[in-house]
Amino acid sequence: MRRAGPPRPRPPRPPRRWSAGAFVALAAVLLCAAAGAASAALHASDVRRGPLPALAEGYTGVTAELEVTGDPHLTRPKVRGSQRTPPVLVFTAEAVRVTAPDGAVTAVRTPTLVVVRPRGGGGEERGPEARGSLASAWRGLLPSTRIRVVARAAPPLSPTDEVAAVLRVTADAPPVKAGAPSALQRLAGHLRAGLREATDGLRPDARALLPGLVVGDTSRVPPDLDDAFRATDLTHLLAVSGSNLTIVLALLIGPPHLATRAERRGLAPRLGLSLRGTAVIGGALALAFVVVCRPDPSVLRAAACGLITLLAIGTGRRRSLLPALAAAVLLLVLYDPWLARSYGFLLSVLATGALLLLAPRWSAALQRRRVPPRIAEVIAAAAAAQAVCAPVIAVLAARVGLVAVPCNLLAELAVAPATVLGFAALATAPVALPVAQALTWCAGWPAEWIAGVARTGAALPGAEFDWPGGWTGGLVLAAATVVLVLVARRVLRRPWLCALCALALILAVCRPAPITRVLTGWPPPGWRAVVCDVGQGDGLVLAAGDGTALVVDTGPEPHAIDRCLDDLGIRRVPLLVLTHFHADHVDGLPGVLRGRSVGAIETTTLQDPPGQAQFVRTTAAAARVPVIRAEPGERRQLGPLSWEVLWPPAPPELPGPGSAIAPNSQPAGLDAVDGPNDASVTLLVRTGGLTLLLLGDLEPPAQRALLAAHPELGGVDVLKVAHHGSASQDPPLLHRLAPRLALISCGIDNPYGHPAPRTIAALRAQGARVLRTDTDGAIAILGTTARLSATVSGHRIKARLAGARRTRTRPDGGRRAGGGTGGGGKSGGRRPQARTVGSRRSRTRCPCQKQRRRGEEAGGAVQRTRWIKQVTPEGRIAEGADCGRAHRVKVLNQDL
Repeated sequence: MRRAGPPRPRPPRPPRRWSAGAFVALAAVLLCAAAGAASAALHASDVRRGPLPALAEGYTGVTAELEVTGDPHLTRPKVRGSQRTPPVLVFTAEAVRVTAPDGAVTAVRTPTLVVVRPRGGGGEERGPEARGSLASAWRGLLPSTRIRVVARAAPPLSPTDEVAAVLRVTADAPPVKAGAPSALQRLAGHLRAGLREATDGLRPDARALLPGLVVGDTSRVPPDLDDAFRATDLTHLLAVSGSNLTIVLALLIGPPHLATRAERRGLAPRLGLSLRGTAVIGGALALAFVVVCRPDPSVLRAAACGLITLLAIGTGRRRSLLPALAAAVLLLVLYDPWLARSYGFLLSVLATGALLLLAPRWSAALQRRRVPPRIAEVIAAAAAAQAVCAPVIAVLAARVGLVAVPCNLLAELAVAPATVLGFAALATAPVALPVAQALTWCAGWPAEWIAGVARTGAALPGAEFDWPGGWTGGLVLAAATVVLVLVARRVLRRPWLCALCALALILAVCRPAPITRVLTGWPPPGWRAVVCDVGQGDGLVLAAGDGTALVVDTGPEPHAIDRCLDDLGIRRVPLLVLTHFHADHVDGLPGVLRGRSVGAIETTTLQDPPGQAQFVRTTAAAARVPVIRAEPGERRQLGPLSWEVLWPPAPPELPGPGSAIAPNSQPAGLDAVDGPNDASVTLLVRTGGLTLLLLGDLEPPAQRALLAAHPELGGVDVLKVAHHGSASQDPPLLHRLAPRLALISCGIDNPYGHPAPRTIAALRAQGARVLRTDTDGAIAILGTTARLSATVSGHRIKARLAGARRTRTRPDGGRRAGGGTGGGGKSGGRRPQARTVGSRRSRTRCPCQKQRRRGEEAGGAVQRTRWIKQVTPEGRIAEGADCGRAHRVKVLNQDL
């Protein structure tokens, strides 16, 4: 038997050497990086070349000849403060000749952004026909058209933008054309116009959506439908992309995996086309697709991938989609380096990469679990695209959608028929408009299905939720997605766990009211009034029964008030009161009308601003809701709710022919109505024994006139502070009202400084507890006179305003017993701590002194607490403890 000897030493391994392929790959990467850097440097130098950037830095007026490079489109109007900014026309152009103020003329090739607004802002002085013809003339500009404009140059928002200057044009006439568009662009424009004409007779949603689905023309898409597409992550259907081109090419070549085989399908073998002939015709279709649909980032990416795939078919080589995508991205970035900064291009590439890499594996995993192949493919495709695109969407929009995958699956059923019929109508409209109209009528049904899916998904309470924005939020969501995918692999092995997760998702999206109320505490049971968090504006809801409410103002944005009413379960609004026609009070009107029964809309008597008053009348007429005007002294009752209109005074009646106006014949207080704010409808509301006064946006002159017109007006339990808590308040009125609870509706970081610290101090001086929507969220009022309380949604706390009784001064000098009142602690970012204050007020220690003596903190830092005494703007002595920290306790003593 041989004894085992010591193990033989292994020979040393030879050093691993890189193969020739690795060196080639590394060289290719370095070459591509160098080419990209060189291309980016050349493009950046072109942007800063010429005199236009220097003229823009000085905001100089110039005369420029421009070549249009993008379709003009209107921006969405935005609410800024009380006004709605009118939409402006925006398009990209290339400056080819610039005339400076000194007369120097320079030939250049400088990219610019052109902003066209009518002379006089919104053009209220022009008639509707004049405004429409002027807008149509500018919107009808086609790419490659040359125009001559007189503009004021301004620098772009960021020095790294792809435009060198922003040209602001004030137009009072159609554009002056210096050159006609190219024949190719005229043909594309003719086709697009024919499609719009063919869809004129369709229903509103189909009329707006079909041109967007086919050629990316979103000029008719209304804001509410656009918001619905964004909430459900269906905007890729309006941004023409690879799916549209794939559908068109599939008609020619059939299924892609059979394109190079003898059993290939589609129109090409039926027409007897060879592989090379098929590739040539397919390339021509792809180029025509780019021209008609415009060279947007997603269109360019789709066309480049399609051309590379057609090249592989024409040469008979093996088709590989992932290298085709990489080559397309490389070529496009080298051609236009600015695409590397385009979020649309990034989303398009990520979605395509997910469909090529993730979707096949996920589809196979679903099929192994007995999911039908076709269903597994569409679910995997939608889920993969959403998984990789959601972090980028979070970076841009600071939100995460929960209904994106099911909405995409349902919409996908109608995309192909709508696209095929739409392209058929596009081709036949120039030669046979009736045939095109018949085709668009057929395509209108799937288009309406897609619009219905978007609207239904967006209307769900949990369709989306807020998420931290920026790259930090995107990276966190990407990490959470990876974890979710890993967990899902284990969950799919247990059917009961899958069903449980699906049920949890359904509950999170639908948010049934009983479950939501138990989990969130909102809305609190027995609420009597709610101040909705609508941003910088007003929106107040008064309970009038099960699912019924009186709504006062709608805020500046439809989605916010709609969501607030949904959370409260309001489906019936017998009366909607619009205190005045400023945009921050009326622009949310479509949100109240959406899916609810509205009996009537009551407005103020002053129809100013006229444009926003017309918006209310038009929106109400479209919803078939009558519009009435409030009358002073008008009293109404709705269930447990009753109210009286205190303001504005009735307008004077026009005298008859030959009659004279008697002196002093106008109603009392009418001279105090100076503008829309002073014409705000003021309501005195009573519910459950509580008295609420809603002041709208009354300014001090109107507040004084209100007090003079109603000398019987006494103390109230709840005050909706006028004009978002601005400094324009009348101290005698606040002293007369002496509210127990003061509510301020304002937006976070609003540019007006609302609410004013002076106003908050004055309210607290009257013993009022101040709550505000910018820090507390929505505010709910509960209880009765004897036990008044408020619950806020921002911190989910309850502020009790009950306890010791207090006395309130009546106008006749008597005393009236009232309920307790909350303390005057600062209601900023911290939780408002309720405290009870009796009629006798004494010195209150700083909260810091509860944990330390003489300013000594636990951490060893020492601060002195000093007692301060000062005179408030209302003429009262304020005493309080000032510890030098963020909070200060003030206790008001006697009048001076």
